[in-house]
Amino acid sequence: MADSRGRVLIIAGSDSGGGAGIQADIKTVTALGGYAATAITAVTIQNTLGVHGVHAISPAVVEAQARAVLDDIGADAVKTGMLGDVEMVTRVAAILDTVRVPVIVDPVMVAKGGSNLLAPSAVDAVRTLMIPRATVLTPNAPEAEALSGLPVHTTDDLRRAGERLLALGAQAVLMKGGHVAGDIVVDVLMTPQGETTFEGERLDTRHTHGTGCTLASAVAAGLAQGLSLPDAVARAWAYVHEAMRRAPGFGAGHGPLDHAWPLRGKA
Repeated sequence: MADSRGRVLIIAGSDSGGGAGIQADIKTVTALGGYAATAITAVTIQNTLGVHGVHAISPAVVEAQARAVLDDIGADAVKTGMLGDVEMVTRVAAILDTVRVPVIVDPVMVAKGGSNLLAPSAVDAVRTLMIPRATVLTPNAPEAEALSGLPVHTTDDLRRAGERLLALGAQAVLMKGGHVAGDIVVDVLMTPQGETTFEGERLDTRHTHGTGCTLASAVAAGLAQGLSLPDAVARAWAYVHEAMRRAPGFGAGHGPLDHAWPLRGKA
């Protein structure tokens, strides 16, 4: 009998610092009770101060990793993160065509420290190949600008960009408002049927490394476990907010979150 905990295949890059990428994804899915498997697209040399190097894995090896997981363990959701270049985007899109489960696309473009994680030439490939395959697309404001071609400075701008991304084929978009100025952070979940907003006080902290990866993986875990999209996003949003609030303070730069906070005191 199949396990109901929710299997998530994560196709993304590795973060040696452990705060973002595959490491954050695995921690998040595990903390929320799911099962994480991976296909690693790149190995980064990274800490809280920034990305100091990127070693891409060949698309053929990425596909072999994904196929090994799908053919044996299976998946109840797939989450994509750092893809890097056009060839990788094309290969991952082909992998997604072989699955019939929710696909959460985090269009990772720039690291928290400012390093490019997606070649400029690959932005159009993400727009044309990944967005139409997304059950949920999770862009922040700069990513929404790049993908929609619209300026994003306000929450209403987020909504306008979200409408365009829905028109490009995403089934739903979770427009993240962390880059939008203001004391209140507003994320907007948009579908063709309407929208749901998630609001909270902005935390005054530098420990925000990996928030995007973490949120997308938390949504993936919820969908893999059978939650409705609004419920999966609500749980994910609350999880990330508390993980930021409890950040351990590691590193001299953009520090990691406390991904394991739901497990404290349960051992």
